Amino acid sequence: MTDRPATDRPTDHPLNAKGLQCPLPVLRARKAIKAIAVGDTLTVEATDPGARKDFPAFCEATGNRLLSVAEEDGVLRFVIERVA
Repeated sequence: MTDRPATDRPTDHPLNAKGLQCPLPVLRARKAIKAIAVGDTLTVEATDPGARKDFPAFCEATGNRLLSVAEEDGVLRFVIERVA
């Protein structure tokens, strides 16, 4: 687990999972979120329609917080805060 000094602001880390099919977007997100500090966010962009169900389940299973889900031009965008 990576800790950040209390005075630092949270950082967003992008993850491009466009074009990847299940389970690859979630597997890449799992690896990426382990490498960021608690309080930072991971923004995942994915095109797999199954991601709409996969990422809420991923967050519930890992204890991380799904802050938002958006879709624009066929690209799903998930913002996940690392909590655990």
